[in-house]
Amino acid sequence: MQLIDIAVNLTHPSLATQAEALLERARAAGVCQLVLTGTSLSESEASLELCRRLDDSGERLFSTAGVHPHDASAWNGASATALKALLGEPEVRAVGECGLDFDRDFSPRPQQEKALEEQLALAAELAMPVFLHEREASQRLLEILRDFRDRLPAAVVHCFTGERRALYAYLDLDLHIGITGWVCDERRGTHLHPLLGDIPADRLMLETDSPFLLPRSLRPKPKSGRNEPAFLTEVLREVARHRRQSEQQLAAETSACARAFFGLPVPSEREVAQS
Repeated sequence: MQLIDIAVNLTHPSLATQAEALLERARAAGVCQLVLTGTSLSESEASLELCRRLDDSGERLFSTAGVHPHDASAWNGASATALKALLGEPEVRAVGECGLDFDRDFSPRPQQEKALEEQLALAAELAMPVFLHEREASQRLLEILRDFRDRLPAAVVHCFTGERRALYAYLDLDLHIGITGWVCDERRGTHLHPLLGDIPADRLMLETDSPFLLPRSLRPKPKSGRNEPAFLTEVLREVARHRRQSEQQLAAETSACARAFFGLPVPSEREVAQS
């Protein structure tokens, strides 16, 4: 069984210091490919550097490059130029993490929207998929996306935690959906359980968003309290249960979906044998 984790914040200080050991644990758990998340220009550069340093095969680690809505206030005239250069690197497979966050509002909403629109324009120009963040902003995100959707090859709403109406609206716009350990949280994630079966197999991907969102159903729990890619198997287990699928089938479907979305290679026999 092979899995792909489409969201790993490997530049986070709690993970970066143990990156090699973390990747070995992921490999042992069957997580054969990972997409490292870029959340600012500096973090996107750092993610790209980790891909190059930790993956000499060029088959296992890839990244995104973008500016998160929390950092949208830093977006300026030079940002698009710098980001475009990063997006030209072969390891970088999507624009993002970009989007809207009207929950925390760390950046003013007009600046969030401007940064998002300019990143969507870049994605359209470069024909690259988009890795989206959304919190309490589904309606406005949909309004902005509709103006770009025909020019974008694909887009994923990463770490989807919304309600049925938002899910159906995203699917109607032909978006992909990323599911995290939020579904393993008995306090706030149970509303997702009946929705999981409504996501088409060619639109569903799995992610840890590590070191965040440690699955609450995981046993035993790590003493660190941090999530990591090896724990993607717990997300797989929970999603498969509610979709009434075998874990093997769901792993195959979500991996095929992620490879198509990010343009990832099929790992060589050497990489598979080590997983």
